[in-house]
Amino acid sequence: MKLVFAGTPEVAVPALDALIASDRHEVAAVVTRPDAPAGRGRRLVASPVAQRAEEAGIEVLKPVKPRDEEFLARLREIGPDCCPVVAYGALLPKVALDIPANGWVNLHFSLLPAWRGAAPVQHAVLAGDEMTGASTFQIEEGLDSGPVYGVITEQVRPTDTSGDLLTRLAFAGAGLLVATMDGIEDGTLKAVPQPVDGITLAPKINVEDAHVDWAAPALRVDRVVRGCTPAPGAWTVFRGERLKLVQVALVPDRTDLAPGELAVGKNNVYVGTGSHAVELLWVQPQGKKPMRAADWARGVRIAPGEKLAGPDVG
Repeated sequence: MKLVFAGTPEVAVPALDALIASDRHEVAAVVTRPDAPAGRGRRLVASPVAQRAEEAGIEVLKPVKPRDEEFLARLREIGPDCCPVVAYGALLPKVALDIPANGWVNLHFSLLPAWRGAAPVQHAVLAGDEMTGASTFQIEEGLDSGPVYGVITEQVRPTDTSGDLLTRLAFAGAGLLVATMDGIEDGTLKAVPQPVDGITLAPKINVEDAHVDWAAPALRVDRVVRGCTPAPGAWTVFRGERLKLVQVALVPDRTDLAPGELAVGKNNVYVGTGSHAVELLWVQPQGKKPMRAADWARGVRIAPGEKLAGPDVG
């Protein structure tokens, strides 16, 4: 089939690479979000998908909105058979959805109808799911509600961050997307409507969602840190300044600390929660690079009884 691939961030690149490598399909063009400011100089930078497409000599379309008439006209000129999508980042209007003969097919990183929305992997980690996966489905005007072509499953490991899990799903999902294109092209694959039960939503995680509540159980604290890593980054407040929490570990046998209370050992830093303590392994003070929590603690000289502040404290 002749394809127009839509995607923007790094997580979409493995799928684009897999489609380029396929000997059954032609990636005629790529649709991605416009160049965005990045880095300290805030200069405009092309998306990872745009950069990869340009390296491969593929036409890149960067509409401000996918309903722009100039973009729609060019899409009609190309005449794609299907438009595979991975994390494009903009809502597609019906006028665009109707152009390819086989529609737009999205690779979504959950087992639909679970975790419909912008942040399925983060929510799977936050919820403590033991199993997740990826689905390919026909895009319609509803939120991730279209019929499903195929799924793969992936175990959520006890120490997975959302970044770890998303990386594995991006590569495994790339194979699923190519297989879906193959099945649509040869007529062996039919989309099946999603179940009406089991729908959960995965809205974008914002910075306030990532503020750790030390009154919560340790298991919840661990999930927030892992679910919000690498973005937006779990954080707390120490002496009035934000402290990013990069990695923690559960310490079930220590229950003597109040929520948020710090205790420093020779090479360990513990903090109390609503249940048992967690150990801070890696932290990132404001304006600095990530460092071992023990090194941070030696530098700031934590006083006995000092606390980290959660959303409802200080």
